[in-house]
Amino acid sequence: MGSGLLKAIIHTNLVDLLQYRALVNPDLKMYTYLVDGENQEVSWTAAELNKRAMMIASSLRMQGRKHKTALLIYPPGLEFIAGFMGCLYAGMIPIPAYPPHMRRPTPRLDAIIQSARTEIALSTNKLILDMVSGASQDSLLSRLELMATDHISPNGGFFCMPCTTDDIAFLQYTSGSTANPKGVMVNHGNLIHNMSLIAKYFQLSEATRIMNWLPAYHDMGLIGQLLMSLYLGCELVYMSPVSFMQKPVRWLRAITQYQATYSGAPNFAYELCAEKFNPEIDGDIDLSSWALAFNGAEPVREDTLKKFIRTFAPYGFQANSFAPSYGLAEGTLYVSGYKREQTYTTLWLDAESLELDLAVVVAENSANARAIVACGIVVPEQRIIIMSHKYGILGSDGMVGEIWVSGPSVAQGYWANEEASQLSFHGELANFPGERFLRTGDLGFIKDNELFITGRIKDIIIVNGRNLYPQDIEFSVQNCHPVVRKEYIAAFQRQCADGTEEIVVVAELNREFRSRCKGEEQADERSIQLQNEVLVAARRALWEQFDIHLNDLLLVRTGTIPKTSSGKIQRSLTKKRYETGELGQG
Repeated sequence: MGSGLLKAIIHTNLVDLLQYRALVNPDLKMYTYLVDGENQEVSWTAAELNKRAMMIASSLRMQGRKHKTALLIYPPGLEFIAGFMGCLYAGMIPIPAYPPHMRRPTPRLDAIIQSARTEIALSTNKLILDMVSGASQDSLLSRLELMATDHISPNGGFFCMPCTTDDIAFLQYTSGSTANPKGVMVNHGNLIHNMSLIAKYFQLSEATRIMNWLPAYHDMGLIGQLLMSLYLGCELVYMSPVSFMQKPVRWLRAITQYQATYSGAPNFAYELCAEKFNPEIDGDIDLSSWALAFNGAEPVREDTLKKFIRTFAPYGFQANSFAPSYGLAEGTLYVSGYKREQTYTTLWLDAESLELDLAVVVAENSANARAIVACGIVVPEQRIIIMSHKYGILGSDGMVGEIWVSGPSVAQGYWANEEASQLSFHGELANFPGERFLRTGDLGFIKDNELFITGRIKDIIIVNGRNLYPQDIEFSVQNCHPVVRKEYIAAFQRQCADGTEEIVVVAELNREFRSRCKGEEQADERSIQLQNEVLVAARRALWEQFDIHLNDLLLVRTGTIPKTSSGKIQRSLTKKRYETGELGQG
C-alpha cells in the first residue's frame, strides 16, 4: 500500500506513470484478456502497452489536424487500453463509449458526439467495418473519421506528448439514469488522488491481483480496476461483460484460477452468482484469495450480501471481504468504502421515520424495520456533509439529506455545460468559506463516521407528504410473485391529465415464465392472466407494507427495461417509454 501512495506523489499523471512502468519494469504482465471468458488468453506487458500507445499517438499526430477529443468505441479486449493511453500520449481527450448495436438508433452516442464536438472515433478494424455497414445515415457516428488502432504499423514512428496534472484525462459521460448524459471532466490530478484513496482504504499494493469483467467505458470498470493496475503496478485479468452474463460462474472461476485478491461489481452481479450457482457442476472453485470484494451499485442489498456469503462461504469466501462502497462519476469514482476486519455494518431503520428524512434505528424484528447497509467511512482526505434537500441547511446527526462532497477527487465540471456545472459543482456553505462542494443528488446520512445511502432525490416518490424510495417499492413487488425478474423492475410516479399523481411499476418477466403457447390468442390470454396475477399480488404487498395504492403494473419482456452501463435502473427513461407506449407487454 505504501509504495502505491509513494508513486502517486512522484507521478502526477497517467502518461508519466506508464512511461515509468515501461522503463523500470518492462516485462510486468499488466493486462491479460480472457477471449472466451475462460482459458484463451492474450497479454500485454508494460513495455508492449507503452509501445502501442506511442504508435497510436504518432498516427493521430500525423493526420495534419489536431483533434481535441476522440471517441473510444471498442469491443472488450486489450485494444481499448491502448487507444485510451494513445490519446493521452497524443495530447487528446479520450471519451469511452458503449459500442453501438448495429442497425439500431444511437441516441446516446449522438448526444455524446454532439456534446463533445468530437470528429474522430478510435476502434478496431472489425468493429469499424460493422459500423460502416450497419450505422444509420441519421446517426452522427456516420460523420466521424474512423481509425482502426489494431492496424497501425510501427513504421509510422512513436510519439509521446508531455502531460501535467491539470490536463483533462478523459470525459466520463454520465450514465443518464435521471437525465441526458453529461461529460464529466476528470483531470489527471483527480484520477491520481482518487486512485490513491482506493489503494489506501481497500489496502491494495503491487502484490494485488485484479479480476475484472466490468465494461471499460464506465468509471467502475475503467478507474476502479483497469487503471488501478497501472497505478499499482500489478497484474489484471479481465473478460467481457457478455462472458459473465452468459455464465456468472466464469467470474468466480477466474478468481480461483488467477488467485485474484481484488474484484468487484454492482449488487445485481452478486445476486446473479448466488442464484445461478450449482454446487454439483460449479463446485470446483476456491475464493479464499479474494480479500476485497467491493459492491458499488445502488442500492447495496443486505439480503444479497447474506445470500452470497451463505452460498460461497463453503468455497473460501470470507464475509469481511465485502466492502459496500459509494461513488459517482462527478467525484471521479470513489467517495467511500473500505477494507475492515469485521463484516459490513447494517442498520435497521424505522421506515415511517425515514419517510420524514429521519434515520431512527430500531430492532431488526421491528414491524417497520428497513435494512440499510453502510457504504464505507467518511475519509479525512475529502469532506462529506449532509445537506437538507428540503430546507437547504446543514443536516444534524440522524438526518437524511443530500450528500455533498469536496476535495481533490471532485471533477472539474461538465464539458461545455456551464449551467449544469454551476448547479452541481459549486455548492457553497457559510460553515466552510471558500470551499467548493459537489451536490451529488444522492440522499443519505452519516452515523459513527459511516456513510449510508438511502436513494436519489430525483427518484423520490411523494405520497401525502411521505418520501417513498422506489427501490423499496421495487423490492416488495419483485418478491410478491415468482414471475417478476429480480433487479429488473422500475417504480415511478407520473402525473395524470387531471393533475392527480399515480404510482406505476414496470417489471420484466422471468424467462422461464415466457409463454410457450402455440397460438397467438392463447399466448395473449396467458400474458393477461399473469399480468393480473402480479398486479393483484403487488397491490396487496404495497398496501400492507406502505399503505399506498399501486395504480398500474406493466409486465414486459426480458431485456426491455433500460439500465445504465453500471447496472442502475433508468427509471426516468422507463417512465418516458411507458407514457409513450413504447414498452410492449411480456
